[in-house]
Amino acid sequence: MTDNATTAETRQDRFDRGMRVLTEIDGEVGQKVIDSLADVSPELGHQVVAWAFGDIYQRPGLPPRDRQLVTLGMLTALGGCEPQLDVHINASLNVGLTPEEIIEALLHSAVYCGMPRALNATAVAKKVFADRGLLPVKTQP
Repeated sequence: MTDNATTAETRQDRFDRGMRVLTEIDGEVGQKVIDSLADVSPELGHQVVAWAFGDIYQRPGLPPRDRQLVTLGMLTALGGCEPQLDVHINASLNVGLTPEEIIEALLHSAVYCGMPRALNATAVAKKVFADRGLLPVKTQP
């Protein structure tokens, strides 16, 4: 017989797992997002870590680079998510996407999201690439 009290996952277990995933994917940038919530909504920070990264992001169904491509598309489609795009463009680079692949994904999003949103997302990518010394990006015509 298994003791549920010793095998049940705790709130802290989920958070700890999420922090490991967040750190692997986003590094310091992800931690800064969580820290920015500490004085206004620490529970939102907890949920970002425990649920989004501890439960969803770490699922085995998609590799991290594919999850980032989906995330870039969604944030571009939503519009007004430039701070989150900054974090996730950095994360995309961290998980192995190249600047060329990121730009291609944002170009592709223009078909479905519209030019203004693709332009805004590309401007964020340009800033991230500049910050990381990755300009100019060599894309195919």
